[in-house]
Amino acid sequence: MKNTEILAPAGGREQLIAAVRCGADAVYLGTQRFNARNNASNFSAEELNDAVTYCHERNVSVYVTMNTLVTDNELGDVIEEIKMIAESGADAVIIQDIGVAALWKKYCPSMKLHASTQMTIHNLSGALEAERLGFSRIVLARELSFEEIKTIAENVSAEIEVFVHGALCMSVSGTCLLSSMIGSRSGNRGRCAQPCRLNFNVGGREYALSLKDLSLAENIKDLENAGVKSFKIEGRMKRPEYVAAAVTAVRNAREGKAVDMESLRAVFSRSGFTKGYFEGKRTLEMFGYRRHEDVTAMTGILKEMTALYKDEISRIPLDISFSADRNGSRAVFSDGTNDVTVTGDIPEEARTKPLDDGFVTKCMSKLGGTYFYLDNMATLIDDGLSLSASQINNMRREGIERLCQLRQTKKAYEIVTPEEKKKTFSAVSRTQTIRMRFELFSQAFDDEKADRIILPMTEILKHPESVELFGRKLICELPFLVFGADEKRLNDCLEKLRNIGVKSVIADNIGTLSAAKKAGFTVHGGHGLNVLNSVSLEEYVSLGCADITTSPELMMSYFDKLVSPVPKGVIGYGYLPLMRFRACPAQGKDGCRDCKGFTVVKDRLGIDFYIICSQKKYSSLLNSVPVYIGDKPHGRADFVTLYFTAEKQNRCRVILDAFCKGEGLNTKKTGGLYYRELL
Repeated sequence: MKNTEILAPAGGREQLIAAVRCGADAVYLGTQRFNARNNASNFSAEELNDAVTYCHERNVSVYVTMNTLVTDNELGDVIEEIKMIAESGADAVIIQDIGVAALWKKYCPSMKLHASTQMTIHNLSGALEAERLGFSRIVLARELSFEEIKTIAENVSAEIEVFVHGALCMSVSGTCLLSSMIGSRSGNRGRCAQPCRLNFNVGGREYALSLKDLSLAENIKDLENAGVKSFKIEGRMKRPEYVAAAVTAVRNAREGKAVDMESLRAVFSRSGFTKGYFEGKRTLEMFGYRRHEDVTAMTGILKEMTALYKDEISRIPLDISFSADRNGSRAVFSDGTNDVTVTGDIPEEARTKPLDDGFVTKCMSKLGGTYFYLDNMATLIDDGLSLSASQINNMRREGIERLCQLRQTKKAYEIVTPEEKKKTFSAVSRTQTIRMRFELFSQAFDDEKADRIILPMTEILKHPESVELFGRKLICELPFLVFGADEKRLNDCLEKLRNIGVKSVIADNIGTLSAAKKAGFTVHGGHGLNVLNSVSLEEYVSLGCADITTSPELMMSYFDKLVSPVPKGVIGYGYLPLMRFRACPAQGKDGCRDCKGFTVVKDRLGIDFYIICSQKKYSSLLNSVPVYIGDKPHGRADFVTLYFTAEKQNRCRVILDAFCKGEGLNTKKTGGLYYRELL
């Protein structure tokens, strides 16, 4: 049993075969619903059963992706999907929505749960919280350095999975709203249109939101030594030749063999590969796009890559015991779990050369075309007997066929039918309140129309007078992303905040939520928690959230139907953050040195988007127009947040006044996804 696992993408049947035949230890695939690659071929219920049978026969694990966010009207279908996957006997499911995880634990508690990279687990606090939530494996964010990966792997009991090859999203996974906001195709729902790969321009630099592909094939041993369990290859939308090339490269690296990086580049790359995150070098060298020469390079390599998965790989050890005497011949075939006994012909008396060990072993070793290899051979043959090669070969063929049939046995999971109890919650006040979120202390002001004032942590610490100025209204917004080196600093800052009188914080990630709760704060769940359904909302309440700001991707008609034991709110105004960057596209050749923290990005139509920097730790791409729903019905929201970023204070006052009066704005705006169906 290997200590590590090569995990390959299977967008369809041919990709699955390519992965297995090239030596993958596990594959991940999606069914027809609730997976983050809805445009891949994916697998029907019958095809999933066949895939699991095919893989398990070869000792290959199957992980099914249910890594999208779901709405309340889909929960019934989610439960049916749970039953279908459980029936298939798959080995684990990969999940983004903690509400979906809760349903798995309720209906099929024996299934292993893997925390998707879409959960944005990027630090030790988040990993420990995911482990506490019952995830047996954590797929880390792709933006981490080797040292950050190593720290997490060394300090959690859950298995750690790391992407080692394939595409890099520009935005940290689970934080991207670009595709949904500009085209209603949500990455969180498996429909990403990849608009970031189009020609965005920053300071004259083209394709500024497109990163090169990742390849850590040459660093597999480092990751293995760091305690990483699974080496994940991205690419469920890729062709089987790509899967074959990537699996072969990672397998060679794990076995200490040379890696053919040129073939990997030829089969698919974007201006080559990068290790920028892994090495902590998040420079412009990370950026690249699919060029004409990248496409043409693939043409000459495909036939060679196809040959990689032409035949079965010998992966299952086989023990054979053969005996022959004057009463008959017999062979026992064992794969370590299953035993098959085959009775052969009665041997004849030898006329010339008698039957011997070497001849039998030679015949039984002919396992080409199967997934077996001969591990141990034992023979017991009486003297002076004879069997032909064809007779022994027939025994071998029958034994292998019967053993293969035994290995195809499916083991479905038990489905629990819980007693359904109608939830009753204490009444939540329906008097709608207004919250104002400011990027800077210099923007901020108090107003009797606002119930809460939200400021980023760094602004409060720079301006401790804000605590006295805003009093009980003040909520501290914790950093959206807190990478490894800053976790201790966050805890130190939480202590300082408590000492100066801050009582409440907003958390947008399970890691910061956990840290804040441990530090004794009242925690408000931010929109970054991606709450789209009542089960997810209730799960976050159980983790300590006093109230929840739902995802900006949630239609208002769905929002109104959310069952909530705590106040629930929406963002009613704001240039919404559409992406979060750790490799900032606004940097120059000298990095961040000349950056003022506010940069214009132009799309191919000349529309301006803005990038704002968060203390040189990460940056955010803001929408080109603000969401505004002050002049529209905004349902049963208990609170509405006005999310101010680059506005001057006077403009903030105008917007607050207009919102409270139900008036429109004298500027371009959007209703976002509150009033249109999300794909």
